[in-house]
Amino acid sequence: MSPSHGSTGGAQRPPGPPDEVDYVVVGGGTAGSVIASRLTEDPGVTVTVVEGGPSDIDRPEVLTLRRWLGLLGGELDYDYATTPQPRGNSFIRHSRARVLGGCSSHNTLISFKPLPGDWDEWAEAGATGWDAASMDPFFDKLRNNIVPVDEKDRNAIARDFVEAARQAAGVPRIEGFNKQPFHEGTGFFDLAYHPENNKRSSASVAYLHPHIEAGDRPNLRIMLETWAYKLELEGNRATGVHVRTKDGEELLLRAKREVLVCAGAVDTPRLLMLSGIGPAEDLRKLGIPVVHDLPGVGENLLDHPESVVVWETHGPIPENSAMDSDAGLFVRRDPGSRGPDLMFHFYQIPFTDNPERLGYEKPAHGVSMTPNIPKPHSRGRLYLTSADPEAKPALDFRYFTDEDDYDGRTLVDGVKLAREIAKTEPLAHWLKREVAPGPEVTSDEDISEYARKVAHTVYHPAGTCRMGAADDTTAVVDPRLRVRGLEGIRIADASVFPTMPAVNPMIGVLMVGEKCAELLTAPNDGGDAR
Repeated sequence: MSPSHGSTGGAQRPPGPPDEVDYVVVGGGTAGSVIASRLTEDPGVTVTVVEGGPSDIDRPEVLTLRRWLGLLGGELDYDYATTPQPRGNSFIRHSRARVLGGCSSHNTLISFKPLPGDWDEWAEAGATGWDAASMDPFFDKLRNNIVPVDEKDRNAIARDFVEAARQAAGVPRIEGFNKQPFHEGTGFFDLAYHPENNKRSSASVAYLHPHIEAGDRPNLRIMLETWAYKLELEGNRATGVHVRTKDGEELLLRAKREVLVCAGAVDTPRLLMLSGIGPAEDLRKLGIPVVHDLPGVGENLLDHPESVVVWETHGPIPENSAMDSDAGLFVRRDPGSRGPDLMFHFYQIPFTDNPERLGYEKPAHGVSMTPNIPKPHSRGRLYLTSADPEAKPALDFRYFTDEDDYDGRTLVDGVKLAREIAKTEPLAHWLKREVAPGPEVTSDEDISEYARKVAHTVYHPAGTCRMGAADDTTAVVDPRLRVRGLEGIRIADASVFPTMPAVNPMIGVLMVGEKCAELLTAPNDGGDAR
Protein backbone atom coordinates (compact mmCIF):
# COMPACT_ATOMS: atom_id res chain seq x y z
CA MET A 1 0.00 0.00 0.00
CA SER A 2 1.44 3.40 -0.96
CA PRO A 3 2.11 5.61 2.02
CA SER A 4 0.13 8.27 0.22
CA HIS A 5 -2.94 6.23 1.07
CA GLY A 6 -2.04 4.34 4.22
CA SER A 7 0.18 4.19 7.25
CA THR A 8 2.73 1.57 6.30
CA GLY A 9 5.88 2.80 4.60
CA GLY A 10 7.53 -0.50 3.67
CA ALA A 11 6.21 -3.39 1.64
CA GLN A 12 4.82 -5.01 4.77
CA ARG A 13 4.91 -4.65 8.51
CA PRO A 14 8.06 -5.81 10.30
CA PRO A 15 8.00 -9.43 11.47
CA GLY A 16 6.94 -10.12 15.05
CA PRO A 17 4.33 -8.28 17.12
CA PRO A 18 3.13 -5.29 15.07
CA ASP A 19 3.53 -2.90 17.97
CA GLU A 20 6.96 -4.08 19.16
CA VAL A 21 10.13 -3.41 17.17
CA ASP A 22 13.79 -2.83 17.90
CA TYR A 23 13.63 0.94 17.51
CA VAL A 24 10.77 3.42 17.51
CA VAL A 25 11.74 6.67 15.78
CA VAL A 26 9.54 9.61 16.78
CA GLY A 27 9.54 11.98 13.82
CA GLY A 28 10.03 11.16 10.15
CA GLY A 29 11.78 14.45 9.55
CA THR A 30 15.29 15.52 8.66
CA ALA A 31 17.22 13.38 11.16
CA GLY A 32 14.55 10.70 11.64
CA SER A 33 14.54 9.81 7.94
CA VAL A 34 18.31 9.34 7.98
CA ILE A 35 18.29 7.17 11.10
CA ALA A 36 15.41 4.96 9.97
CA SER A 37 17.04 4.38 6.60
CA ARG A 38 20.46 3.59 8.06
CA LEU A 39 19.21 1.25 10.80
CA THR A 40 17.11 -0.80 8.40
CA GLU A 41 20.11 -1.44 6.15
CA ASP A 42 20.46 -4.40 8.52
CA PRO A 43 17.54 -6.69 7.58
CA GLY A 44 17.58 -8.08 11.11
CA VAL A 45 16.73 -4.71 12.67
CA THR A 46 13.09 -3.60 12.82
CA VAL A 47 12.10 0.07 12.95
CA THR A 48 8.82 1.94 13.22
CA VAL A 49 8.77 5.63 12.33
CA VAL A 50 6.01 7.76 13.83
CA GLU A 51 5.30 10.77 11.63
CA GLY A 52 2.62 13.31 12.48
CA GLY A 53 2.02 14.33 8.88
CA PRO A 54 1.17 12.66 5.59
CA SER A 55 3.56 11.35 2.95
CA ASP A 56 5.27 13.75 0.58
CA ILE A 57 5.09 11.25 -2.27
CA ASP A 58 2.99 12.48 -5.21
CA ARG A 59 2.65 15.93 -3.65
CA PRO A 60 4.11 18.43 -6.14
CA GLU A 61 3.39 21.35 -3.81
CA VAL A 62 5.89 19.77 -1.40
CA LEU A 63 8.38 18.21 -3.79
CA THR A 64 8.77 21.31 -5.99
CA LEU A 65 11.35 23.45 -4.21
CA ARG A 66 10.23 26.78 -5.61
CA ARG A 67 6.78 26.32 -4.08
CA TRP A 68 8.17 26.47 -0.50
CA LEU A 69 6.65 29.86 0.30
CA GLY A 70 3.15 28.50 -0.28
CA LEU A 71 3.65 25.88 2.44
CA LEU A 72 4.07 28.45 5.22
CA GLY A 73 0.96 28.64 7.37
CA GLY A 74 -0.79 25.92 5.35
CA GLU A 75 -2.18 22.50 6.21
CA LEU A 76 1.32 20.99 6.45
CA ASP A 77 2.53 23.58 8.95
CA TYR A 78 2.22 23.18 12.74
CA ASP A 79 2.52 26.98 12.86
CA TYR A 80 3.78 27.86 16.34
CA ALA A 81 3.35 31.37 17.70
CA THR A 82 5.97 33.37 19.55
CA THR A 83 5.32 34.87 22.98
CA PRO A 84 5.37 38.70 23.22
CA GLN A 85 8.87 39.99 22.46
CA PRO A 86 9.42 43.40 24.10
CA ARG A 87 12.52 44.18 22.01
CA GLY A 88 11.56 42.26 18.88
CA ASN A 89 8.64 41.21 16.74
CA SER A 90 5.81 39.55 18.69
CA PHE A 91 4.00 38.37 15.54
CA ILE A 92 6.50 35.80 14.27
CA ARG A 93 5.00 32.44 13.30
CA HIS A 94 7.41 29.53 13.51
CA SER A 95 6.74 27.03 10.77
CA ARG A 96 7.37 23.39 11.64
CA ALA A 97 6.57 20.90 8.94
CA ARG A 98 3.82 18.31 9.29
CA VAL A 99 4.89 16.00 6.48
CA LEU A 100 7.32 13.15 5.82
CA GLY A 101 10.80 14.63 5.52
CA GLY A 102 10.02 17.28 8.11
CA CYS A 103 11.45 20.71 7.54
CA SER A 104 13.61 19.42 4.68
CA SER A 105 10.26 18.99 2.87
CA HIS A 106 9.25 22.54 3.78
CA ASN A 107 12.30 24.82 3.68
CA THR A 108 14.52 26.34 1.01
CA LEU A 109 17.11 23.52 1.26
CA ILE A 110 20.04 25.91 1.52
CA SER A 111 22.85 23.50 2.30
CA PHE A 112 25.98 24.44 4.22
CA LYS A 113 28.27 22.01 5.96
CA PRO A 114 28.72 23.58 9.42
CA LEU A 115 32.01 25.43 9.60
CA PRO A 116 34.93 24.00 11.60
CA GLY A 117 34.49 26.62 14.30
CA ASP A 118 30.85 25.59 14.75
CA TRP A 119 31.72 21.96 15.49
CA ASP A 120 34.75 22.83 17.61
CA GLU A 121 32.56 25.13 19.69
CA TRP A 122 30.35 22.13 20.44
CA ALA A 123 33.31 20.03 21.51
CA GLU A 124 34.51 22.81 23.78
CA ALA A 125 31.02 22.93 25.31
CA GLY A 126 31.43 19.30 26.36
CA ALA A 127 30.27 17.44 23.24
CA THR A 128 33.31 15.17 23.01
CA GLY A 129 33.63 13.56 19.59
CA TRP A 130 31.72 16.35 17.83
CA ASP A 131 34.75 18.41 16.80
CA ALA A 132 35.23 19.32 13.14
CA ALA A 133 37.74 16.57 12.41
CA SER A 134 35.40 13.94 13.85
CA MET A 135 32.31 15.28 12.06
CA ASP A 136 33.72 15.92 8.57
CA PRO A 137 33.30 12.29 7.39
CA PHE A 138 29.55 12.42 8.02
CA PHE A 139 29.10 15.10 5.37
CA ASP A 140 30.53 12.74 2.78
CA LYS A 141 28.00 10.07 3.79
CA LEU A 142 24.98 12.22 3.00
CA ARG A 143 22.76 10.89 0.23
CA ASN A 144 21.21 14.23 -0.68
CA ASN A 145 22.01 15.79 -4.06
CA ILE A 146 23.82 18.91 -2.84
CA VAL A 147 24.84 21.19 -5.72
CA PRO A 148 25.34 24.91 -6.35
CA VAL A 149 22.35 26.73 -7.82
CA ASP A 150 22.25 25.66 -11.46
CA GLU A 151 23.29 28.12 -14.17
CA LYS A 152 19.78 28.17 -15.65
CA ASP A 153 18.40 29.17 -12.24
CA ARG A 154 20.84 32.06 -11.75
CA ASN A 155 18.62 35.08 -12.05
CA ALA A 156 20.21 38.16 -13.64
CA ILE A 157 19.52 40.43 -10.66
CA ALA A 158 20.89 37.81 -8.27
CA ARG A 159 24.05 37.63 -10.37
CA ASP A 160 24.37 41.40 -10.14
CA PHE A 161 23.77 41.31 -6.39
CA VAL A 162 26.69 38.91 -6.01
CA GLU A 163 29.02 41.22 -7.95
CA ALA A 164 27.83 44.32 -6.07
CA ALA A 165 28.19 42.56 -2.72
CA ARG A 166 31.71 41.43 -3.65
CA GLN A 167 32.74 45.01 -4.32
CA ALA A 168 30.86 46.77 -1.51
CA ALA A 169 31.78 44.29 1.23
CA GLY A 170 35.28 43.57 -0.05
CA VAL A 171 34.81 39.82 0.11
CA PRO A 172 35.68 37.06 -2.36
CA ARG A 173 33.20 35.49 -4.68
CA ILE A 174 32.65 31.84 -3.72
CA GLU A 175 31.61 29.16 -6.17
CA GLY A 176 30.56 26.17 -4.08
CA PHE A 177 30.39 27.13 -0.41
CA ASN A 178 30.99 23.53 0.68
CA LYS A 179 34.29 23.07 -1.15
CA GLN A 180 36.29 24.46 1.75
CA PRO A 181 35.71 26.38 4.98
CA PHE A 182 35.22 30.12 4.59
CA HIS A 183 35.17 33.19 6.81
CA GLU A 184 33.40 35.50 4.37
CA GLY A 185 32.28 35.56 0.78
CA THR A 186 29.38 36.01 -1.59
CA GLY A 187 27.85 33.77 -4.20
CA PHE A 188 25.06 31.42 -5.11
CA PHE A 189 24.16 28.92 -2.43
CA ASP A 190 24.48 25.17 -2.53
CA LEU A 191 21.03 23.58 -2.47
CA ALA A 192 19.79 20.03 -1.91
CA TYR A 193 17.76 19.77 -5.11
CA HIS A 194 17.59 18.30 -8.57
CA PRO A 195 18.03 21.24 -10.96
CA GLU A 196 16.57 19.44 -13.96
CA ASN A 197 13.05 19.47 -12.47
CA ASN A 198 13.39 21.64 -9.33
CA LYS A 199 12.60 18.62 -7.18
CA ARG A 200 13.69 18.59 -3.57
CA SER A 201 16.45 16.29 -2.42
CA SER A 202 14.99 16.30 1.07
CA ALA A 203 15.73 13.76 3.77
CA SER A 204 12.66 11.75 2.78
CA VAL A 205 13.41 11.89 -0.95
CA ALA A 206 17.06 10.89 -0.46
CA TYR A 207 16.75 8.36 2.37
CA LEU A 208 13.22 6.90 2.33
CA HIS A 209 11.62 7.20 -1.10
CA PRO A 210 13.89 4.64 -2.82
CA HIS A 211 12.88 1.97 -0.30
CA ILE A 212 9.22 2.95 -0.14
CA GLU A 213 8.96 2.80 -3.92
CA ALA A 214 10.94 -0.43 -4.24
CA GLY A 215 9.23 -2.08 -1.26
CA ASP A 216 12.61 -3.52 -0.28
CA ARG A 217 12.53 -2.73 3.45
CA PRO A 218 9.97 -5.04 5.08
CA ASN A 219 11.72 -4.25 8.37
CA LEU A 220 10.70 -0.57 8.10
CA ARG A 221 7.23 0.62 9.01
CA ILE A 222 6.20 4.27 8.62
CA MET A 223 3.08 5.30 10.51
CA LEU A 224 1.81 8.50 8.91
CA GLU A 225 -0.53 11.08 10.43
CA THR A 226 0.19 9.54 13.81
CA TRP A 227 0.95 11.73 16.82
CA ALA A 228 3.28 10.71 19.64
CA TYR A 229 2.00 12.26 22.85
CA LYS A 230 3.73 10.41 25.69
CA LEU A 231 6.76 8.24 26.31
CA GLU A 232 6.35 4.95 28.17
CA LEU A 233 8.89 4.44 30.94
CA GLU A 234 9.51 1.52 33.24
CA GLY A 235 11.65 2.84 36.06
CA ASN A 236 14.35 4.89 34.38
CA ARG A 237 14.11 3.06 31.05
CA ALA A 238 12.09 4.21 28.06
CA THR A 239 10.29 1.21 26.63
CA GLY A 240 7.91 2.72 24.12
CA VAL A 241 5.75 5.56 22.85
CA HIS A 242 2.03 6.25 23.20
CA VAL A 243 0.59 7.40 19.87
CA ARG A 244 -2.74 8.44 18.45
CA THR A 245 -3.55 7.63 14.83
CA LYS A 246 -5.47 9.80 12.39
CA ASP A 247 -8.58 7.79 13.21
CA GLY A 248 -8.19 8.46 16.93
CA GLU A 249 -6.96 4.98 17.85
CA GLU A 250 -4.48 5.03 20.74
CA LEU A 251 -1.60 2.56 20.63
CA LEU A 252 1.50 1.78 22.65
CA LEU A 253 4.45 1.13 20.37
CA ARG A 254 7.14 -0.78 22.24
CA ALA A 255 10.86 -0.53 21.52
CA LYS A 256 12.97 -3.58 22.40
CA ARG A 257 16.19 -1.60 22.08
CA GLU A 258 15.66 2.16 22.11
CA VAL A 259 13.28 5.03 21.51
CA LEU A 260 14.84 7.66 19.25
CA VAL A 261 13.22 11.08 19.55
CA CYS A 262 13.69 13.13 16.38
CA ALA A 263 10.69 15.45 16.59
CA GLY A 264 12.63 18.71 16.32
CA ALA A 265 13.55 21.58 18.60
CA VAL A 266 9.90 22.31 19.45
CA ASP A 267 8.21 18.94 19.65
CA THR A 268 11.06 16.95 21.20
CA PRO A 269 11.14 18.95 24.45
CA ARG A 270 7.35 19.12 24.31
CA LEU A 271 7.12 15.31 24.24
CA LEU A 272 9.64 14.94 27.04
CA MET A 273 7.82 17.36 29.29
CA LEU A 274 4.42 15.83 28.58
CA SER A 275 6.01 12.55 29.67
CA GLY A 276 7.19 14.00 32.97
CA ILE A 277 10.79 14.59 31.90
CA GLY A 278 11.89 18.16 32.42
CA PRO A 279 12.05 20.96 35.00
CA ALA A 280 10.26 19.40 38.00
CA GLU A 281 8.75 22.58 39.41
CA ASP A 282 7.27 23.62 36.06
CA LEU A 283 5.78 20.17 35.50
CA ARG A 284 4.22 20.05 38.97
CA LYS A 285 2.54 23.42 38.41
CA LEU A 286 0.79 21.91 35.40
CA GLY A 287 -0.18 18.75 37.26
CA ILE A 288 2.20 16.55 35.27
CA PRO A 289 3.70 13.78 37.43
CA VAL A 290 7.47 14.20 37.52
CA VAL A 291 9.19 11.08 36.22
CA HIS A 292 12.67 12.55 35.83
CA ASP A 293 13.79 16.02 36.91
CA LEU A 294 15.84 17.36 33.99
CA PRO A 295 16.02 21.16 34.23
CA GLY A 296 17.64 21.74 30.83
CA VAL A 297 14.63 20.55 28.81
CA GLY A 298 13.24 23.54 26.92
CA GLU A 299 16.09 25.89 27.88
CA ASN A 300 18.74 27.32 25.51
CA LEU A 301 16.23 28.06 22.73
CA LEU A 302 18.24 29.36 19.76
CA ASP A 303 17.35 30.88 16.40
CA HIS A 304 18.81 32.89 13.54
CA PRO A 305 16.79 36.13 13.61
CA GLU A 306 17.09 38.42 10.63
CA SER A 307 15.66 41.72 9.48
CA VAL A 308 14.77 42.96 6.01
CA VAL A 309 15.55 45.89 3.73
CA VAL A 310 13.22 46.21 0.72
CA TRP A 311 13.73 48.01 -2.59
CA GLU A 312 11.34 48.65 -5.43
CA THR A 313 12.79 47.74 -8.82
CA HIS A 314 12.21 49.58 -12.08
CA GLY A 315 10.26 46.67 -13.44
CA PRO A 316 9.64 42.93 -13.21
CA ILE A 317 12.42 40.59 -12.09
CA PRO A 318 13.47 37.85 -14.53
CA GLU A 319 11.50 34.74 -13.60
CA ASN A 320 14.19 32.05 -13.57
CA SER A 321 15.14 30.95 -10.06
CA ALA A 322 15.66 27.86 -7.94
CA MET A 323 13.68 29.15 -4.94
CA ASP A 324 13.72 33.01 -5.02
CA SER A 325 16.53 33.35 -2.45
CA ASP A 326 19.37 31.77 -4.35
CA ALA A 327 22.34 33.94 -3.38
CA GLY A 328 23.78 35.52 -0.29
CA LEU A 329 26.66 37.14 1.52
CA PHE A 330 28.78 36.33 4.57
CA VAL A 331 30.88 38.96 6.33
CA ARG A 332 33.32 38.71 9.21
CA ARG A 333 33.26 42.13 10.92
CA ASP A 334 35.31 40.99 13.91
CA PRO A 335 38.71 39.62 12.80
CA GLY A 336 38.77 37.55 15.99
CA SER A 337 35.57 35.73 15.08
CA ARG A 338 35.98 32.09 14.07
CA GLY A 339 33.65 32.56 11.13
CA PRO A 340 31.07 34.91 9.66
CA ASP A 341 29.28 37.25 12.07
CA LEU A 342 26.88 38.87 9.58
CA MET A 343 24.97 37.15 6.81
CA PHE A 344 22.46 38.12 4.10
CA HIS A 345 19.93 36.23 2.07
CA PHE A 346 19.07 38.03 -1.19
CA TYR A 347 15.39 37.58 -2.02
CA GLN A 348 14.33 38.14 -5.60
CA ILE A 349 10.92 39.12 -4.22
CA PRO A 350 9.76 42.02 -2.02
CA PHE A 351 9.57 40.27 1.35
CA THR A 352 7.24 42.68 3.17
CA ASP A 353 5.03 40.62 5.49
CA ASN A 354 6.42 42.30 8.61
CA PRO A 355 7.07 45.82 7.24
CA GLU A 356 3.45 46.00 6.04
CA ARG A 357 2.32 45.72 9.65
CA LEU A 358 4.19 48.97 10.31
CA GLY A 359 2.47 50.71 7.41
CA TYR A 360 4.87 50.05 4.56
CA GLU A 361 3.34 49.13 1.21
CA LYS A 362 4.48 46.20 -0.88
CA PRO A 363 5.83 47.33 -4.25
CA ALA A 364 4.61 45.60 -7.39
CA HIS A 365 8.17 44.60 -8.20
CA GLY A 366 11.03 44.47 -5.77
CA VAL A 367 13.87 42.67 -4.00
CA SER A 368 15.02 42.30 -0.41
CA MET A 369 18.22 41.86 1.55
CA THR A 370 17.90 40.23 4.94
CA PRO A 371 20.65 40.97 7.47
CA ASN A 372 20.98 37.84 9.61
CA ILE A 373 22.78 37.16 12.91
CA PRO A 374 24.90 33.99 12.41
CA LYS A 375 25.95 33.73 16.06
CA PRO A 376 23.19 35.32 18.15
CA HIS A 377 23.91 35.98 21.81
CA SER A 378 20.28 35.95 23.02
CA ARG A 379 18.88 32.73 24.45
CA GLY A 380 15.22 31.84 24.90
CA ARG A 381 13.09 29.18 26.46
CA LEU A 382 10.32 26.79 25.43
CA TYR A 383 7.78 25.67 28.03
CA LEU A 384 4.40 23.99 28.33
CA THR A 385 1.30 26.01 29.08
CA SER A 386 -0.92 23.00 29.77
CA ALA A 387 -0.79 19.28 30.49
CA ASP A 388 -3.05 18.79 27.47
CA PRO A 389 -0.98 17.25 24.64
CA GLU A 390 -3.08 19.21 22.15
CA ALA A 391 -2.02 22.57 23.63
CA LYS A 392 0.88 24.17 21.79
CA PRO A 393 3.95 25.04 23.86
CA ALA A 394 5.08 28.62 24.41
CA LEU A 395 8.14 29.74 22.45
CA ASP A 396 9.88 32.66 24.10
CA PHE A 397 12.97 33.33 22.00
CA ARG A 398 13.84 36.46 24.02
CA TYR A 399 15.04 38.08 20.80
CA PHE A 400 17.51 40.96 21.27
CA THR A 401 17.73 40.54 25.05
CA ASP A 402 21.47 39.91 25.25
CA GLU A 403 23.08 42.28 27.74
CA ASP A 404 25.53 43.97 25.36
CA ASP A 405 22.95 44.33 22.53
CA TYR A 406 25.25 42.42 20.19
CA ASP A 407 22.28 41.06 18.26
CA GLY A 408 20.67 44.46 17.77
CA ARG A 409 23.95 46.06 16.73
CA THR A 410 24.54 43.29 14.20
CA LEU A 411 21.30 44.18 12.44
CA VAL A 412 22.19 47.89 12.39
CA ASP A 413 25.50 47.05 10.73
CA GLY A 414 23.60 44.82 8.33
CA VAL A 415 21.14 47.51 7.23
CA LYS A 416 24.01 49.93 6.63
CA LEU A 417 25.93 47.39 4.55
CA ALA A 418 22.79 46.51 2.58
CA ARG A 419 22.46 50.14 1.59
CA GLU A 420 26.08 50.25 0.43
CA ILE A 421 25.48 47.18 -1.73
CA ALA A 422 22.34 48.77 -3.17
CA LYS A 423 24.37 51.82 -4.28
CA THR A 424 26.94 49.65 -6.04
CA GLU A 425 26.76 48.62 -9.68
CA PRO A 426 25.80 46.37 -11.33
CA LEU A 427 22.92 46.13 -8.81
CA ALA A 428 22.21 49.85 -8.40
CA HIS A 429 20.60 50.40 -11.82
CA TRP A 430 17.94 47.79 -11.06
CA LEU A 431 16.70 49.64 -7.97
CA LYS A 432 14.17 52.48 -8.13
CA ARG A 433 13.89 53.36 -4.42
CA GLU A 434 14.33 51.99 -0.91
CA VAL A 435 10.88 51.06 0.39
CA ALA A 436 11.73 49.90 3.91
CA PRO A 437 12.97 51.22 6.23
CA GLY A 438 13.25 54.16 3.81
CA PRO A 439 16.14 56.59 3.24
CA GLU A 440 14.92 58.91 6.00
CA VAL A 441 15.72 56.27 8.65
CA THR A 442 19.37 56.99 9.32
CA SER A 443 20.29 57.06 13.01
CA ASP A 444 21.52 53.89 14.68
CA GLU A 445 18.65 54.13 17.15
CA ASP A 446 16.00 54.40 14.45
CA ILE A 447 17.58 51.70 12.30
CA SER A 448 17.69 49.38 15.32
CA GLU A 449 14.06 50.02 16.20
CA TYR A 450 12.93 49.30 12.65
CA ALA A 451 15.20 46.27 12.24
CA ARG A 452 13.99 44.66 15.47
CA LYS A 453 10.28 45.39 14.89
CA VAL A 454 10.26 43.80 11.44
CA ALA A 455 12.66 40.99 12.31
CA HIS A 456 11.55 37.56 11.22
CA THR A 457 12.80 34.04 11.60
CA VAL A 458 14.38 31.79 9.01
CA TYR A 459 12.87 28.87 10.91
CA HIS A 460 16.00 27.60 12.67
CA PRO A 461 14.88 26.81 16.24
CA ALA A 462 17.49 24.72 18.02
CA GLY A 463 19.17 23.96 21.32
CA THR A 464 16.22 23.00 23.56
CA CYS A 465 17.68 19.61 24.58
CA ARG A 466 21.29 20.72 24.64
CA MET A 467 24.14 18.24 24.39
CA GLY A 468 26.94 18.50 26.95
CA ALA A 469 29.51 16.56 28.90
CA ALA A 470 28.30 13.44 30.69
CA ASP A 471 28.64 15.23 34.04
CA ASP A 472 26.98 18.49 32.91
CA THR A 473 23.82 18.67 35.01
CA THR A 474 22.32 21.37 32.79
CA ALA A 475 22.69 19.31 29.60
CA VAL A 476 19.84 17.08 28.41
CA VAL A 477 21.85 14.57 26.37
CA ASP A 478 25.42 13.32 26.60
CA PRO A 479 27.82 13.15 23.62
CA ARG A 480 26.29 9.81 22.62
CA LEU A 481 22.89 11.56 22.44
CA ARG A 482 21.56 9.57 25.42
CA VAL A 483 19.14 11.42 27.69
CA ARG A 484 20.87 12.06 31.01
CA GLY A 485 19.76 9.72 33.78
CA LEU A 486 17.56 7.55 31.54
CA GLU A 487 18.13 4.41 29.52
CA GLY A 488 16.75 3.29 26.20
CA ILE A 489 16.25 6.79 24.79
CA ARG A 490 18.26 9.17 22.64
CA ILE A 491 17.54 12.47 20.94
CA ALA A 492 18.77 13.31 17.44
CA ASP A 493 17.60 16.59 15.92
CA ALA A 494 18.35 20.32 16.16
CA SER A 495 17.30 20.36 19.80
CA VAL A 496 20.68 18.82 20.78
CA PHE A 497 22.67 21.74 19.33
CA PRO A 498 24.71 23.29 22.18
CA THR A 499 25.23 26.46 20.12
CA MET A 500 23.95 27.73 16.79
CA PRO A 501 26.07 27.09 13.69
CA ALA A 502 26.88 30.26 11.78
CA VAL A 503 25.28 28.78 8.65
CA ASN A 504 21.85 27.37 7.82
CA PRO A 505 21.58 24.28 10.04
CA MET A 506 19.82 21.66 7.90
CA ILE A 507 23.01 19.85 6.86
CA GLY A 508 24.06 19.86 10.50
CA VAL A 509 20.80 18.08 11.39
CA LEU A 510 21.36 15.49 8.66
CA MET A 511 24.86 14.92 10.03
CA VAL A 512 23.44 14.51 13.55
CA GLY A 513 21.23 11.78 12.07
CA GLU A 514 24.16 10.04 10.42
CA LYS A 515 26.20 10.26 13.62
CA CYS A 516 23.33 8.88 15.70
CA ALA A 517 22.93 5.93 13.34
CA GLU A 518 26.63 5.19 13.65
CA LEU A 519 26.48 5.41 17.45
CA LEU A 520 23.62 2.91 17.46
CA THR A 521 25.40 0.42 15.20
CA ALA A 522 28.96 0.87 16.46
CA PRO A 523 30.11 -2.24 18.37
CA ASN A 524 31.83 -0.08 21.01
CA ASP A 525 28.81 2.10 21.75
CA GLY A 526 28.24 0.41 25.06
CA GLY A 527 24.48 0.43 24.69
CA ASP A 528 22.88 2.22 27.59
CA ALA A 529 25.80 1.84 29.94
CA ARG A 530 26.29 4.96 32.00
